[in-house]
Amino acid sequence: MDKRNLKNFIVLIVLALLIVGAFLLVSNRGSKRDESDISRTAVEEVLDRDLAKNYPATPKEVVKMYSEITRCFYGEEYTDDQLVMLAEQSRKLFDDELRANQTDDQYLMNLRTVIANYKEEKRSISSFSVASASDVDYQDFKGDKWAHLMAVYTIKTNHAFSTSKEEYLLRKDPKGHWKIFGWRVIEEEPALVEGSQ
Repeated sequence: MDKRNLKNFIVLIVLALLIVGAFLLVSNRGSKRDESDISRTAVEEVLDRDLAKNYPATPKEVVKMYSEITRCFYGEEYTDDQLVMLAEQSRKLFDDELRANQTDDQYLMNLRTVIANYKEEKRSISSFSVASASDVDYQDFKGDKWAHLMAVYTIKTNHAFSTSKEEYLLRKDPKGHWKIFGWRVIEEEPALVEGSQ
């Protein structure tokens, strides 16, 4: 091989290495971004939602969002700061009358007590299901729009499971947002099904 061909050959190898290196760099950046998306916790996903810009549009979506927050309270790991932010996020879904029943501090204090009881009893909410949109009951009463629907929560205690059925009442506020006016436990299934581990 003469000098000229050797020089061209070396230039081609260097260019090929640069192209391969650039490709690897770009693909590693993409996979790192994908890994960070995958490793996001349920708590982080809930806290990243901006309810001021993207409030749930239907009663079902409001109860689903509240249920996700509740599952985080009673089934996920979080810092104390994240607990405060989760509590704030949940209160954004409450009707003004419901929110007026407790200050933010009272709500947080009561919430901490209930969470501590759950942990002491080794209980957590493992899953939930919200009634389908066709099962939402809408009514007009005294100039307000109301919605009524059910949600079922699966509660894990040690290695056993039970269910709790809850009824939610929501009212549409002046901005057109459905807000939780209240809820009650309809029935709690005491029969436990042993889980496997």
